[in-house]
Amino acid sequence: MSKVAAVQAGGKKTSLAGKIFLAVVAIYLLVPFVTTFIYSLFVEWTDILPSGFTLRNYIELFSNMTFWSSIGRTLVLCIVSVLITIVLILMAMYVVVAVNRKFAGAMQFLCMIPYALQGVILSIGIISLYTGTGTILSNRMFMLFGAYAILVLPYIYQGIRNALNSIDAEMLIQAAEMLGCGRFRAYVQVVLPNIFSGILVSSLLAESIIFGDFVLANNIAGTNYQNIQVFLQANMDVSSGLSSAIVVVIFVVVALVTGIVLKLQGASQKRA
Repeated sequence: MSKVAAVQAGGKKTSLAGKIFLAVVAIYLLVPFVTTFIYSLFVEWTDILPSGFTLRNYIELFSNMTFWSSIGRTLVLCIVSVLITIVLILMAMYVVVAVNRKFAGAMQFLCMIPYALQGVILSIGIISLYTGTGTILSNRMFMLFGAYAILVLPYIYQGIRNALNSIDAEMLIQAAEMLGCGRFRAYVQVVLPNIFSGILVSSLLAESIIFGDFVLANNIAGTNYQNIQVFLQANMDVSSGLSSAIVVVIFVVVALVTGIVLKLQGASQKRA
């Protein structure tokens, strides 16, 4: 009994130590956000404590229609680009899982290429390739959608591939075929519902990357399709307090989107 009690006590100590560690990490990560939020509520912070409490920055920001437009554009960029990438990856992974496993290596190589493409290189390459072609791809907005679809490709691919490996998708399709189900139908009705959680997690990572990008949006579209990061850059020289308020709102929006995605993931896991 004493040994059991000692093991239980050790487990409690470990659990407490883990909670303390997570609390320290959370505080460390939240300190920049809290500092930025406090700075956005004051006129200046040149001493130990800030001075001149004001809500002027938030009032000015929320009454600015350009700000709301930039938030909406960023959300559209996230949704459209991520959906394009997910559809393409799922179609390609069907070939890898259900048709021929030999394509897996080539698929992985192609999806890892964007890791080596910096934003400046990618944007310049897209502009030089499609500008002046007279096709729909020469539209700056379509360029931007394609650029973000390429940017998030490795992250979504890794998430979907890991999800497929975790459920042994190839075995599931073979089992479904033995029961008289076609490969594609088995992939859609059996495999995809089981990896929905992994797709959502990949989408969450991709969403945070697009929300934090400035280079692609500025180089390809600029002020023609101003996202939230371009809007932030344009206001950094206007007012440091206003730019701090913009950063706080970006954090809140990303947190809301993250909460929605996690809610959907939880509902998917419960259904499973």
